[in-house]
Amino acid sequence: MQISVGTFNLNNLFSRFNFQADIDGIPPQEAGGIALTFLPDQVAVRTFMGRLVKAKPADATAEVARRILDMDLDVLAVQEVEHVDILRQFNRDNLNGLYAEVALVEGNDPRMIDVGILSKLPIGPITSHQAARHPGDPGRRVFGRDLLQVEIRKPDGSKAFTLYNTHLKSHFVPHDQDPVAGAAAANARRRRQAEMVADIISRQERAGGKFILTGDMNDPEDSADLAPMLVVDGQPLVDGLAAAAETRPPKPETPGQGPGPARPQWTHRFNPSGPEPPRYELFDQIWLSQGLAPHLVSAHIDRRTRHGGDGSDHDPAWVVLDL
Repeated sequence: MQISVGTFNLNNLFSRFNFQADIDGIPPQEAGGIALTFLPDQVAVRTFMGRLVKAKPADATAEVARRILDMDLDVLAVQEVEHVDILRQFNRDNLNGLYAEVALVEGNDPRMIDVGILSKLPIGPITSHQAARHPGDPGRRVFGRDLLQVEIRKPDGSKAFTLYNTHLKSHFVPHDQDPVAGAAAANARRRRQAEMVADIISRQERAGGKFILTGDMNDPEDSADLAPMLVVDGQPLVDGLAAAAETRPPKPETPGQGPGPARPQWTHRFNPSGPEPPRYELFDQIWLSQGLAPHLVSAHIDRRTRHGGDGSDHDPAWVVLDL
Protein backbone atom coordinates (compact mmCIF):
# COMPACT_ATOMS: atom_id res chain seq x y z
CA MET A 1 0.00 0.00 0.00
CA GLN A 2 1.06 3.61 -0.54
CA ILE A 3 1.28 5.89 2.52
CA SER A 4 1.72 9.66 2.35
CA VAL A 5 3.58 11.31 5.24
CA GLY A 6 4.06 15.06 5.65
CA THR A 7 5.17 17.86 7.92
CA PHE A 8 3.61 21.30 8.42
CA ASN A 9 4.36 24.13 10.84
CA LEU A 10 0.86 25.49 11.56
CA ASN A 11 2.25 28.82 12.82
CA ASN A 12 0.83 29.40 16.30
CA LEU A 13 -2.34 27.33 16.43
CA PHE A 14 -3.42 28.82 19.75
CA SER A 15 -6.79 28.63 21.47
CA ARG A 16 -6.59 31.93 23.38
CA PHE A 17 -9.29 34.57 23.31
CA ASN A 18 -8.63 37.61 21.15
CA PHE A 19 -10.37 39.97 23.61
CA GLN A 20 -11.87 41.91 20.70
CA ALA A 21 -15.45 43.05 20.35
CA ASP A 22 -17.63 45.47 18.44
CA ILE A 23 -18.60 47.67 21.38
CA ASP A 24 -21.05 49.69 19.27
CA GLY A 25 -22.91 46.50 18.51
CA ILE A 26 -23.74 45.68 22.15
CA PRO A 27 -27.32 46.70 23.06
CA PRO A 28 -27.67 49.16 25.95
CA GLN A 29 -28.66 47.88 29.37
CA GLU A 30 -32.21 49.17 29.03
CA ALA A 31 -32.53 47.14 25.83
CA GLY A 32 -31.39 43.97 27.50
CA GLY A 33 -27.64 44.41 26.96
CA ILE A 34 -25.12 42.26 28.80
CA ALA A 35 -22.59 43.69 31.26
CA LEU A 36 -19.32 41.78 31.54
CA THR A 37 -16.97 42.16 34.49
CA PHE A 38 -13.47 40.69 34.43
CA LEU A 39 -11.83 40.23 37.82
CA PRO A 40 -8.06 39.60 38.04
CA ASP A 41 -8.51 36.55 40.22
CA GLN A 42 -11.15 35.02 37.95
CA VAL A 43 -9.81 35.56 34.43
CA ALA A 44 -6.40 34.27 33.44
CA VAL A 45 -4.63 35.61 30.40
CA ARG A 46 -1.24 34.58 29.10
CA THR A 47 1.48 36.80 27.75
CA PHE A 48 4.85 36.12 26.18
CA MET A 49 7.60 38.76 26.21
CA GLY A 50 5.05 41.36 27.30
CA ARG A 51 2.48 40.62 24.60
CA LEU A 52 -0.92 39.01 24.92
CA VAL A 53 -1.00 35.55 23.39
CA LYS A 54 -3.94 35.51 20.99
CA ALA A 55 -5.79 32.79 19.15
CA LYS A 56 -4.82 32.14 15.54
CA PRO A 57 -7.01 34.35 13.31
CA ALA A 58 -9.97 32.51 11.81
CA ASP A 59 -9.01 33.30 8.22
CA ALA A 60 -5.45 32.01 8.71
CA THR A 61 -6.77 28.87 10.44
CA ALA A 62 -9.15 28.26 7.54
CA GLU A 63 -6.33 28.70 5.03
CA VAL A 64 -4.10 26.22 6.85
CA ALA A 65 -7.02 23.78 6.97
CA ARG A 66 -7.64 24.21 3.24
CA ARG A 67 -4.07 23.29 2.46
CA ILE A 68 -4.22 20.20 4.68
CA LEU A 69 -7.50 19.08 3.11
CA ASP A 70 -6.05 19.57 -0.37
CA MET A 71 -3.01 17.43 0.49
CA ASP A 72 -5.19 14.73 2.09
CA LEU A 73 -2.18 12.95 3.61
CA ASP A 74 -2.35 9.71 5.57
CA VAL A 75 -0.03 10.99 8.32
CA LEU A 76 0.83 14.61 9.10
CA ALA A 77 3.41 15.78 11.64
CA VAL A 78 2.59 19.30 12.86
CA GLN A 79 4.45 21.95 14.83
CA GLU A 80 3.46 25.11 16.76
CA VAL A 81 0.28 23.75 18.32
CA GLU A 82 -0.67 24.98 21.79
CA HIS A 83 -2.08 21.74 23.19
CA VAL A 84 -3.82 18.53 22.25
CA ASP A 85 -7.32 19.96 22.78
CA ILE A 86 -6.88 22.68 20.16
CA LEU A 87 -5.42 20.10 17.75
CA ARG A 88 -8.47 17.88 18.28
CA GLN A 89 -10.78 20.85 17.84
CA PHE A 90 -8.96 21.91 14.67
CA ASN A 91 -9.27 18.37 13.31
CA ARG A 92 -12.96 18.23 14.18
CA ASP A 93 -14.09 21.71 13.17
CA ASN A 94 -11.71 22.66 10.37
CA LEU A 95 -10.67 19.31 8.90
CA ASN A 96 -14.10 17.64 9.20
CA GLY A 97 -12.60 14.88 11.33
CA LEU A 98 -10.20 13.82 8.56
CA TYR A 99 -7.84 12.17 11.03
CA ALA A 100 -8.93 9.37 13.33
CA GLU A 101 -5.79 9.60 15.47
CA VAL A 102 -4.37 12.67 17.24
CA ALA A 103 -1.21 12.59 19.37
CA LEU A 104 0.50 15.40 21.30
CA VAL A 105 2.43 15.54 24.58
CA GLU A 106 2.92 18.90 26.31
CA GLY A 107 6.54 20.02 25.90
CA ASN A 108 8.86 22.60 27.44
CA ASP A 109 8.40 25.76 25.36
CA PRO A 110 7.60 29.01 27.25
CA ARG A 111 5.23 29.95 24.41
CA MET A 112 3.57 26.55 24.94
CA ILE A 113 4.03 25.51 21.31
CA ASP A 114 4.15 21.76 20.90
CA VAL A 115 4.56 19.14 18.19
CA GLY A 116 1.84 16.65 17.30
CA ILE A 117 0.71 13.92 14.93
CA LEU A 118 -2.47 13.58 12.88
CA SER A 119 -3.02 10.15 11.34
CA LYS A 120 -5.67 8.30 9.36
CA LEU A 121 -3.77 5.11 10.13
CA PRO A 122 -3.77 3.42 13.54
CA ILE A 123 -1.01 4.48 15.87
CA GLY A 124 0.79 2.39 18.44
CA PRO A 125 2.95 3.51 21.36
CA ILE A 126 3.51 7.24 21.84
CA THR A 127 6.79 8.30 23.47
CA SER A 128 7.86 11.79 24.52
CA HIS A 129 11.57 12.60 24.80
CA GLN A 130 11.01 16.10 26.18
CA ALA A 131 12.96 15.28 29.37
CA ALA A 132 16.17 14.36 27.52
CA ARG A 133 19.32 16.15 28.70
CA HIS A 134 22.50 16.68 26.75
CA PRO A 135 25.68 15.65 28.62
CA GLY A 136 27.18 19.04 27.80
CA ASP A 137 24.38 20.82 29.69
CA PRO A 138 22.81 18.29 32.09
CA GLY A 139 21.11 20.96 34.16
CA ARG A 140 18.26 21.57 31.71
CA ARG A 141 16.15 19.76 29.17
CA VAL A 142 17.71 19.97 25.74
CA PHE A 143 14.48 20.17 23.70
CA GLY A 144 12.57 23.42 23.85
CA ARG A 145 9.53 21.55 22.55
CA ASP A 146 9.84 17.79 22.20
CA LEU A 147 11.04 14.87 20.14
CA LEU A 148 7.76 12.98 19.77
CA GLN A 149 8.01 9.32 18.79
CA VAL A 150 4.90 7.60 17.40
CA GLU A 151 4.54 4.14 15.88
CA ILE A 152 2.43 4.19 12.71
CA ARG A 153 0.60 0.97 11.87
CA LYS A 154 -1.09 -0.37 8.76
CA PRO A 155 -4.84 -1.06 8.79
CA ASP A 156 -4.13 -4.72 9.58
CA GLY A 157 -2.27 -3.66 12.75
CA SER A 158 1.24 -4.45 11.54
CA LYS A 159 3.93 -1.82 11.99
CA ALA A 160 4.58 0.45 9.00
CA PHE A 161 7.30 2.67 10.50
CA THR A 162 8.15 4.86 13.47
CA LEU A 163 7.73 8.61 13.07
CA TYR A 164 9.88 11.11 14.99
CA ASN A 165 8.59 14.69 14.98
CA THR A 166 10.51 17.65 16.39
CA HIS A 167 10.91 21.45 16.27
CA LEU A 168 14.47 22.60 16.86
CA LYS A 169 15.73 25.90 18.30
CA SER A 170 15.02 28.93 16.15
CA HIS A 171 17.43 31.71 15.17
CA PHE A 172 15.42 34.29 17.10
CA VAL A 173 17.45 36.44 19.51
CA PRO A 174 15.54 38.72 21.94
CA HIS A 175 16.18 42.42 21.42
CA ASP A 176 17.71 42.76 24.89
CA GLN A 177 20.48 40.25 24.12
CA ASP A 178 23.73 40.72 22.25
CA PRO A 179 22.89 39.59 18.68
CA VAL A 180 26.20 37.86 18.03
CA ALA A 181 26.34 36.02 21.36
CA GLY A 182 22.62 35.22 21.15
CA ALA A 183 22.96 33.74 17.67
CA ALA A 184 25.93 31.64 18.76
CA ALA A 185 23.97 30.31 21.75
CA ALA A 186 20.98 29.45 19.57
CA ASN A 187 23.17 27.60 17.10
CA ALA A 188 24.93 25.72 19.89
CA ARG A 189 21.63 24.59 21.37
CA ARG A 190 20.31 23.50 17.98
CA ARG A 191 23.45 21.43 17.50
CA ARG A 192 23.01 19.79 20.90
CA GLN A 193 19.41 19.02 20.02
CA ALA A 194 20.58 17.45 16.76
CA GLU A 195 23.11 15.35 18.64
CA MET A 196 20.44 14.16 21.07
CA VAL A 197 18.04 13.30 18.24
CA ALA A 198 20.65 10.99 16.72
CA ASP A 199 21.51 9.50 20.11
CA ILE A 200 17.87 8.80 20.99
CA ILE A 201 16.96 7.29 17.64
CA SER A 202 20.12 5.15 17.71
CA ARG A 203 18.96 3.68 21.01
CA GLN A 204 15.34 3.25 19.91
CA GLU A 205 15.79 1.67 16.48
CA ARG A 206 17.22 -1.64 15.35
CA ALA A 207 19.66 -1.93 12.46
CA GLY A 208 17.72 -1.77 9.19
CA GLY A 209 14.64 -0.40 10.94
CA LYS A 210 12.01 1.68 9.15
CA PHE A 211 11.67 5.19 10.59
CA ILE A 212 11.15 8.81 9.56
CA LEU A 213 12.60 11.90 11.20
CA THR A 214 10.68 15.05 10.36
CA GLY A 215 9.79 18.51 11.62
CA ASP A 216 10.81 22.15 11.55
CA MET A 217 14.58 22.06 11.93
CA ASN A 218 15.04 25.86 11.74
CA ASP A 219 18.14 25.36 9.61
CA PRO A 220 18.73 24.23 6.02
CA GLU A 221 19.45 20.58 5.41
CA ASP A 222 23.16 21.24 4.76
CA SER A 223 23.70 23.14 8.03
CA ALA A 224 26.77 22.11 10.01
CA ASP A 225 24.67 22.32 13.19
CA LEU A 226 22.24 19.70 11.86
CA ALA A 227 24.97 17.36 10.61
CA PRO A 228 25.14 15.26 13.82
CA MET A 229 21.42 14.45 13.44
CA LEU A 230 21.78 12.95 9.98
CA VAL A 231 23.80 9.90 10.95
CA VAL A 232 22.00 7.42 13.18
CA ASP A 233 23.89 4.46 14.62
CA GLY A 234 26.55 4.90 11.95
CA GLN A 235 24.05 4.97 9.07
CA PRO A 236 23.36 8.21 7.15
CA LEU A 237 19.76 9.24 6.77
CA VAL A 238 18.32 9.85 3.31
CA ASP A 239 16.84 13.24 2.39
CA GLY A 240 13.28 12.42 1.38
CA LEU A 241 12.77 15.87 -0.14
CA ALA A 242 15.95 16.01 -2.25
CA ALA A 243 13.89 15.76 -5.45
CA ALA A 244 10.62 17.21 -4.17
CA ALA A 245 8.31 18.75 -6.77
CA GLU A 246 6.30 21.92 -6.17
CA THR A 247 2.52 21.91 -6.48
CA ARG A 248 2.77 25.28 -8.26
CA PRO A 249 5.53 27.75 -9.20
CA PRO A 250 6.54 30.24 -6.50
CA LYS A 251 5.30 33.79 -6.58
CA PRO A 252 7.87 35.97 -8.39
CA GLU A 253 9.93 38.33 -6.29
CA THR A 254 9.22 42.05 -6.40
CA PRO A 255 11.61 43.69 -8.88
CA GLY A 256 14.77 44.69 -7.07
CA GLN A 257 14.27 42.25 -4.20
CA GLY A 258 16.33 39.45 -5.65
CA PRO A 259 16.26 36.64 -8.18
CA GLY A 260 13.85 34.42 -6.26
CA PRO A 261 14.50 30.84 -5.13
CA ALA A 262 17.37 29.00 -6.77
CA ARG A 263 15.64 25.59 -6.51
CA PRO A 264 12.20 24.16 -5.75
CA GLN A 265 13.23 22.46 -2.49
CA TRP A 266 12.42 25.17 0.05
CA THR A 267 9.69 25.61 2.67
CA HIS A 268 10.64 28.86 4.43
CA ARG A 269 11.21 32.37 3.08
CA PHE A 270 12.95 34.99 5.20
CA ASN A 271 13.04 38.60 4.05
CA PRO A 272 15.75 40.57 5.92
CA SER A 273 15.03 44.16 6.87
CA GLY A 274 18.26 45.37 5.23
CA PRO A 275 19.45 45.31 1.63
CA GLU A 276 19.93 41.53 1.47
CA PRO A 277 17.59 39.62 -0.86
CA PRO A 278 15.10 37.15 0.63
CA ARG A 279 16.45 33.75 1.61
CA TYR A 280 14.68 30.55 0.58
CA GLU A 281 15.56 27.52 2.72
CA LEU A 282 14.37 24.00 3.43
CA PHE A 283 13.65 24.28 7.14
CA ASP A 284 10.90 21.64 7.10
CA GLN A 285 12.53 18.31 6.42
CA ILE A 286 11.76 14.61 6.02
CA TRP A 287 14.62 12.17 6.60
CA LEU A 288 14.26 8.46 5.87
CA SER A 289 16.15 5.58 7.42
CA GLN A 290 18.21 3.31 5.20
CA GLY A 291 15.56 0.64 5.67
CA LEU A 292 12.76 2.93 4.49
CA ALA A 293 14.47 4.93 1.72
CA PRO A 294 14.02 2.22 -0.98
CA HIS A 295 10.25 2.56 -0.50
CA LEU A 296 10.19 6.25 -1.52
CA VAL A 297 7.87 6.84 -4.49
CA SER A 298 7.68 10.65 -4.71
CA ALA A 299 8.13 13.86 -2.74
CA HIS A 300 6.18 17.13 -2.82
CA ILE A 301 6.04 20.68 -1.43
CA ASP A 302 2.78 22.63 -1.45
CA ARG A 303 3.85 26.03 -2.69
CA ARG A 304 2.37 29.17 -1.14
CA THR A 305 0.65 31.82 -3.26
CA ARG A 306 1.80 34.79 -1.14
CA HIS A 307 5.30 35.69 -0.01
CA GLY A 308 4.18 35.82 3.62
CA GLY A 309 2.56 32.40 3.36
CA ASP A 310 -0.98 31.06 3.12
CA GLY A 311 -1.98 30.80 6.77
CA SER A 312 1.58 29.90 7.81
CA ASP A 313 5.07 31.21 7.14
CA HIS A 314 6.09 27.63 6.30
CA ASP A 315 5.05 25.48 3.36
CA PRO A 316 4.09 21.86 4.02
CA ALA A 317 6.04 18.99 2.49
CA TRP A 318 5.37 15.29 2.13
CA VAL A 319 6.61 12.00 0.76
CA VAL A 320 4.76 9.00 -0.65
CA LEU A 321 6.00 5.55 0.36
CA ASP A 322 5.13 2.16 -1.08
CA LEU A 323 4.89 -0.25 1.83
